[in-house]
Amino acid sequence: MDLNYSKCWSASKKESWKNILLLAYQSLGVVYGDLSISPLYVFYSTFAEDIHHSETNEEIFGTLSFVFWTLTLVPLFKYVFIVLRADDNGEGGTFALYSLICRHAKVSLLPNRQVADEALSTYKMEHRPEKKSSSRAKLFLEEHKSLHTALLILVLVGTCMVIGDGVLTPAISVFSAVSGLELSMSKEHHQCSEVMFADLGHFSYDAIQIAFTFLVYPALILAYMGQAAYLSMHHDASSQISFYVSVPEIVRWPVLIIAILASVVGSQAIISGTFSIINQSQSLGCFPRVKVVHTSNKIHGQIYIPEINWLLMILCIAVTIGFRDIKHMGNASGLAVMAVMLVTTCLTSLVIILCWHKPPILALSFLLFFGSIELLYFSASLIKFREGAWLPILLALFLVTIMFVWHYATIKKYEYDLHNKVSLEWLLALGPSLGISRVPGIGIVFTNLTSGIPANFSRFVTNLPAFHRTLVFVCIKSVPVPYVPPAERYLMGRVGPPAHRSYRCIVRYGYRDVHQDVDSFESELVDKLANFIRYNWSQSPLNFDSVNEDGGSRSSEGRLAVIGMLASDFDLEESVRPESVSISFPTVNSVSDVIEMENVGVMDKRVRFAIDESKSDSESEFGATFAADALLQEELQELFEAQQAGTAFILGHSHVKAKQGSSILKRLAINYGYNFLRRNCRGADVALKVPPVSLLEVGMVYIV
Repeated sequence: MDLNYSKCWSASKKESWKNILLLAYQSLGVVYGDLSISPLYVFYSTFAEDIHHSETNEEIFGTLSFVFWTLTLVPLFKYVFIVLRADDNGEGGTFALYSLICRHAKVSLLPNRQVADEALSTYKMEHRPEKKSSSRAKLFLEEHKSLHTALLILVLVGTCMVIGDGVLTPAISVFSAVSGLELSMSKEHHQCSEVMFADLGHFSYDAIQIAFTFLVYPALILAYMGQAAYLSMHHDASSQISFYVSVPEIVRWPVLIIAILASVVGSQAIISGTFSIINQSQSLGCFPRVKVVHTSNKIHGQIYIPEINWLLMILCIAVTIGFRDIKHMGNASGLAVMAVMLVTTCLTSLVIILCWHKPPILALSFLLFFGSIELLYFSASLIKFREGAWLPILLALFLVTIMFVWHYATIKKYEYDLHNKVSLEWLLALGPSLGISRVPGIGIVFTNLTSGIPANFSRFVTNLPAFHRTLVFVCIKSVPVPYVPPAERYLMGRVGPPAHRSYRCIVRYGYRDVHQDVDSFESELVDKLANFIRYNWSQSPLNFDSVNEDGGSRSSEGRLAVIGMLASDFDLEESVRPESVSISFPTVNSVSDVIEMENVGVMDKRVRFAIDESKSDSESEFGATFAADALLQEELQELFEAQQAGTAFILGHSHVKAKQGSSILKRLAINYGYNFLRRNCRGADVALKVPPVSLLEVGMVYIV
């Protein structure tokens, strides 16, 4: 798949504007499909119960004024001119804001942050000097670990509310288009489904801004003004208030058809957005594993999740049958939308301080101004709790519980792996003297660790005293960026000296990336290994002070290289941030407890070359280079022979148990909740598409 990560305006100016206008046109259906049907129900819902016409038409023009200022302040001023600028490499949404905050402050609960990740081209950060006020806010946020958990829960709440809206929007949008007169919805609920910000990655800031400012916004205002003018002149038609009444009868059916089509497009947009959100949650370790299908070979980010699609269908039907009342569905959808807006306002306030380095007073003003408006809308929706607004709260509570339990258990498993990994010396000591043999082929050991030897491999060797001649420890890691370019995805290094034929491969994905099928992973991994071997020998040429008796250099697990278009290397001893590794684990006493920092123990005995002192230095270098080339060819030959012999995928089959003495809540969450989810979601082998004939599972019991 050929992915293009360049901006649409990187071409000529003429082509740039052409692309922007094309994207603006395409955004009309995807981004504004749901907002465009709001004129169908707003005036009817306002006057449907106890508000009647007066001779002065004050209530009509008051409602029009309310609608005008709502559309002006929230969608136009807040989103189009402010929030859309808080993008993460062109991506928008709740996770984009959280990703920005995690890159600028150490608040992530995932303890696998590396310096090498900051070299990614998509790891964009502000480089302006921080002000003292913003630094104080950053330090306060970083020092209070409870705020990290609170921030994650806030993000999960916003995410779950969007998913809940994905259940409600398909039903209510179609009903609003079809029934029109019967739709009852709180007048405050203008679903502007946060879609223009969440869909920012599918389009561009300029395209969405142009589409809303110059077409959607004036069209909506004109539609509301037209309805208000019609109602002000037809007082006797108070019982027939609807958008369709104000439409001339000759074009009423075409308008109805267009409204239905718009509702279908808007529903599809929120369903696709739900797929993206689930994929992002899964990438950040906040959701059980599900099957993600990439539906386009050309357009990045178009995905389909079969399990979620069926679940949304069942829930949508259940909501429709259960409520049987569009008014209740409207109350539920309105509360979900307003909750997401409030979460976005809070996160954007943090972005203003931490990422944009603006004065805290500016962020506080943004929070108070827009937060107070949205809080009024939210409270108005909350009043309707018994009339349908309870549904998104119940859905959010259920989903947040699932996501938080899964994330908590994932963190605890990572902590267990850190404390139970074995040293590099243990691996190097394995050999015939201990009854351990090395068999032909490639052994790919999947692990969550970015350094050290995982406990599941030691368990494997203990039960089966043999492992492959070529050993690769693979860590599939999520980094806080939307995309990782393929050329920067593989971070590779050696585990021990070259003669041991053991390697480490860290495969990095962003939260919007779709993980590559493992059907081609094996061959691509071998190609990357071959490139790394060539690069490693070119950067570490053979010299007399770095060669062992067995013909390998004294290389330890100390350097990693990005294998892609241009290779660059990083020191592993500096690649894992100690403060981020131990940030969530107060039991860690020191960095050495969790990171292997020791150099590999190697023999001091070195190969001695008989060199005639009369020969020139160039001849000595030529001989050393020739020897290095021979060792390079030997290592490459063994790699390809191992590939021909076959590949085995070694995965841990885990069972998690809470420690003795744990609280009842923790035991319920771990022993029953997490293990139930683990048994009923896709296994790691299925999610990674590991060939069953090549799978070796190692049983592991995690006591957390």
